[in-house]
Amino acid sequence: MKPFSIFSGMAHSLKQFYRNKITTILNNSSGYFACFYPGNKGIISPFLFNRLFSRIGLDKKKVANLSDLNKTGTVIYVSKYKSIIDFLFYRTIFEKNALPYPEIIFDGSFFFLMPVKRLFKILLTQLDSVFRTFSFKDPYVSGYFFDEFAKGRSGFIHLVESKSFYKRFIRSKPSPLLHLIHFQKNNDRPLLLVPQTIVYSLKPIRSTSSLFDILLGSNEKPGRLKRLAAMFQKPEKICVEISEPINLKEFLERPDIRDIDEDFQAYSLRIHLMDLLNRQKRSFTGPVLKTRAEITEDILTQKSLQEFMKVHSEQNNKALMTTHKKAASYIKEIAASYNLPVIYIFEKVLTWAFNNIFEGVVVDQDGLDRIREESKKAPVILAPCHKSHLDYLLLSYLMFKNNMPCPHIAAGKNLSFWPLGPIFRSGGAFFLRRTFKGAPLYSRIFAAYVEKLLSEGFNMEFFIEGGRSRTGKLLSPKLGFLSMLIKAHRNQSCEDLIFIPAYVGYDRVLEEDAYLHEIEGGKKESENISQLIKARKFLKKKYGKVYIKFHEPISLNSYLREKDEFQRFMGEDQHKKLCRSMGYKLINAINNTTIITPHGIIASGILNAPAGRFSKKELMIRVSAYMNMLTFCKAELADTLTMDPDRALDRVLQNFVSRKFIELADDEEDEITENTRFFVKDNKRPILDYYKNNAIAFFIPAAYTALAILKTDRFQFSSTDLLKTYAFLQDFFIDEFSFDDEKSCSEHIAHSIKAFMEKGVVVPHPDFPDTFNLTSEGFRQLRSFSVFLKPFMESYKVALLYFEKYPAGKHDAKERIKKIQAKGLKMYKRQDILLKESLSKINYINASSFFMNNGINGSEDTDAIEKHKKIIEDFLAILSV
Repeated sequence: MKPFSIFSGMAHSLKQFYRNKITTILNNSSGYFACFYPGNKGIISPFLFNRLFSRIGLDKKKVANLSDLNKTGTVIYVSKYKSIIDFLFYRTIFEKNALPYPEIIFDGSFFFLMPVKRLFKILLTQLDSVFRTFSFKDPYVSGYFFDEFAKGRSGFIHLVESKSFYKRFIRSKPSPLLHLIHFQKNNDRPLLLVPQTIVYSLKPIRSTSSLFDILLGSNEKPGRLKRLAAMFQKPEKICVEISEPINLKEFLERPDIRDIDEDFQAYSLRIHLMDLLNRQKRSFTGPVLKTRAEITEDILTQKSLQEFMKVHSEQNNKALMTTHKKAASYIKEIAASYNLPVIYIFEKVLTWAFNNIFEGVVVDQDGLDRIREESKKAPVILAPCHKSHLDYLLLSYLMFKNNMPCPHIAAGKNLSFWPLGPIFRSGGAFFLRRTFKGAPLYSRIFAAYVEKLLSEGFNMEFFIEGGRSRTGKLLSPKLGFLSMLIKAHRNQSCEDLIFIPAYVGYDRVLEEDAYLHEIEGGKKESENISQLIKARKFLKKKYGKVYIKFHEPISLNSYLREKDEFQRFMGEDQHKKLCRSMGYKLINAINNTTIITPHGIIASGILNAPAGRFSKKELMIRVSAYMNMLTFCKAELADTLTMDPDRALDRVLQNFVSRKFIELADDEEDEITENTRFFVKDNKRPILDYYKNNAIAFFIPAAYTALAILKTDRFQFSSTDLLKTYAFLQDFFIDEFSFDDEKSCSEHIAHSIKAFMEKGVVVPHPDFPDTFNLTSEGFRQLRSFSVFLKPFMESYKVALLYFEKYPAGKHDAKERIKKIQAKGLKMYKRQDILLKESLSKINYINASSFFMNNGINGSEDTDAIEKHKKIIEDFLAILSV
């Protein structure tokens, strides 16, 4: 026994010796794993990584949100696919910018990036574990991740891996998310999961794979070569998206998560993270692009549409195959054909054209950022005003330049002519007819196409006014397409719709001459290739600046929750009411987002001058009053007006002189001074009226209030004295100016009176509440606001006289407007109406609509005609003082 004891003792001593030696070499630690990256101590110099990653841009706002995260919790970055390259990017760039940077990757290894010394310690740790336990040491089982997170280290986790199913379900490897949940439940310090995506290509993901996708990886999941090639060739095109962190502690405390099994908690967390990551990706590339054949098949095989086509065939005594063929041809007529190579070419052309035409494009960058964020939640519906054919080009161009997919645009079929039609289709335009009447199959197919776009997650753009505004002010909302969108939402094509009202304005609009021709009754020239050739002349002029601003997002779900009346079962009448309410909400939002240019202010001051003659001093007094009102209304002014308003206004005045809109009373005068007198050329008033109307929305409540005050014909009045007149004017011009139905007439009046009080137009009575005195100076200022309404009053007077002369049904709509135009021209020549801008075809159409909706259809409606005739004459008498 003694020799054995000696041998046993020697073995124990030798074992102890080697144990002490290993402990010393490993620094009394067993936490050496290849999933930890030591950073600048690796074999590959960090200089190479800095060079590789330095040209990839980061959003400063998103990065700023990360700066203090590690003070409130442990940061875990989450990606969709496993990528050592992505990890190294975040590690290098975030460490360089003093942000929480990942050091540990789940289910990954940096074996070939380790320094030799650490590599030796990792191997020694695993050999030691094999000798002692006959198994390799596992970071999950050993509690390594728990220990490192407790020290405050940040981690990196991926959700999708080709071998993940085998690891989880065959070898029963731990789930990283389940591991994180275990850690969180045993620690008070929250884990902050930060979903992040690196988008190496902005090309949309297609439903079919090319040979290059097979060899190098798809845009959805690029291979290493594809990632490295993007970093070397076009690093500026690589986009990094970082979402708001998910507090795992709070997530686990949610009522729907708290009481379920941990496996299902991990599953729910994974689904939530995957959804966020997919939305991140789509905000750059858009949804998966399908071929037109796939789209056609998806639409035509819908059960509800199949049933409709069967009934339609029977009702029209046609073979079902014939109906199917017709339906397929409609989709071909309607559908976009998104083509990225064409978009790249067109982007170069537009860059060149915009640089030649405009002095600059002033963009609401914060608004663009909001669009990207909102597109992660639901389809975004851009709803801009429509002042020019350039509107849709500019918006798509801006989104593409800001690494967002071009929206699908609802465009008029008149724009589908060759060669622009195919180009517009390639950029996302889909075409609709001006009317769907008498075409039930077409209407159903178009609605199905819209539902398909929304269900796929595409952003869309449509013009709530329907067509371009020829008058400068916003038109009444056209509700047909909006109705389709809301019905698609009600049919559960998407969880929500996010409307983004947008203002697109110009110092000078390209279609100026064409609009003047149409307003004065000329026929609209159809879009065709000859117009495209003529468009070359625009490149020879400068048209000032373009201004683009986005309103705060309007969620349809949120809007429905706010409106109790739409919470109940929604029949057709309720649906129409909802569409009308939402339509005016969008119009008002655009009006409130309008950027006021010096052109609009100067045009207003010129046209509102008595008798069309004025000095510069008199003009600037009116302009000053308008500027004060805009400031009070918190309207956004063009950058030229905020930086140097006097210079901006003087430049526009000189521009109007050089363009012969106004002329010097003394043409021998060399320099414009305060006493320089001008007169307005009558044939140029309609052009000036266009620019005046660009800013008019902010002045209408003040104009209604001012006219109501003047109508009292007293220097002392109360706000209740104005209610009846204000309400009448609001209703009378309902087709001219939308109003905010969320505010009462009393609130609008109170707001305007407050503005008048600030500038001494009216003063409150010292003894009587809600009573005001009009100052002598105030009378003149009230007229400068009320006169905004004069051309509309004159137009409505002309239209009313038509109804007084002709019986109901005498003429159809087109002939009626022609008769009104002829009458207006005669009255203008006789000086029965005084303003050239009153001879507006659009005003006549709106006036006819109002009168016919209020019981005036012809000469037999004597009482109603006489009533409105007296009201208009009374108002015009006040406005002519």
